[in-house]
Amino acid sequence: MKKTIVHIVGTGTIGEPLIGLFTDFRERMGIDEVTFHKRTPLASDRSKINHLMARGAKLATDEDQRDAFEKMGHAVSYEAEEAIARATVVVDCTPAGNEMKEKYYDHVQGPRGFLAQGSEFGFGVPYARGVNDEVLRPGEHRFIQIVSCNTHNITTLVKTLCHEGDGRYSLVRGNFVCMRRANDISQTKDFAPAPQVGKHDDPEFGTHHAHDAFHVFETLGQKLDLFSSAVKLNTQYMHSIWFNLAFDREITKEEMIGRLRGNVRVAVTDKRNCNEIFSFGRDHGYYGRILSQTVVVLPTLAVHRGRELYGFCFTPQDGNSLLSSVAAALWFIDPDPESVSRRLEPIRRWVYTEI
Repeated sequence: MKKTIVHIVGTGTIGEPLIGLFTDFRERMGIDEVTFHKRTPLASDRSKINHLMARGAKLATDEDQRDAFEKMGHAVSYEAEEAIARATVVVDCTPAGNEMKEKYYDHVQGPRGFLAQGSEFGFGVPYARGVNDEVLRPGEHRFIQIVSCNTHNITTLVKTLCHEGDGRYSLVRGNFVCMRRANDISQTKDFAPAPQVGKHDDPEFGTHHAHDAFHVFETLGQKLDLFSSAVKLNTQYMHSIWFNLAFDREITKEEMIGRLRGNVRVAVTDKRNCNEIFSFGRDHGYYGRILSQTVVVLPTLAVHRGRELYGFCFTPQDGNSLLSSVAAALWFIDPDPESVSRRLEPIRRWVYTEI
């Protein structure tokens, strides 16, 4: 019987914890082998690679880099294209997902499916766990775009607060200001010394966050009025979002809080300082990450004129993207919803409902 293999391309802020998740829980997730591709041999990454391999992950690299990795003491198990071809699922965690799709993925027959991350719009059907799971169709969708962490937050807010349970959304308009961290604490480049505002380069949606959120809901047959702005802040903690949702009916703050508390993928908090949420993830998360889709700050919620909701929420680093990536990979392995839910059980401890 052919092995069930998950192959991760990249070892950055999403790739590394994904390799960890799949290796730590591979038996309970029904995975036989975890492989990963690293392109550049760096002495500064030696301890990270050694640790991932000690936990059971197997290294793949480009043929012209094999000797350099082996001189650093790393055992190379596979050449890059070989690792892709033998995988059941390929999870691309690099900024070159679309490029790799055109160059390799479109022409490889072995894998059942491919995932790309964040900004790789057009790679495949846009997906966020708990928002549009039902649109995935076995045999039809071989390529999936795991939307960005802020897009996860936006889509989860809208689905939780505006979906009326009968397929209808009571949302008239949604506006979002994504206040992005400058860079991850693991990164040394591109830190912003002061707030840096982003351009509205999309006349319809503002930034890619609302654009991608629109297309997630489009897979559900919805065409929602969404607009987002972005500003990069001089912090390394996590993203924050200010939101304004306009409804086509009367709402109350109590109803909105009830909806938030009733959703298993939404965490609520009374904490208003980002560092407190971040430190909770550091102390109680996986790789420091909370795997909830959003953390809504309850004291900031306000209902204006009976039909508008204002508030703030935090985007838990890349935790929501990690959850969706694992769920989508497990779906490719076995698309039965009950099977996916059962095999996600080991990581539910990091999906919080209150922080």
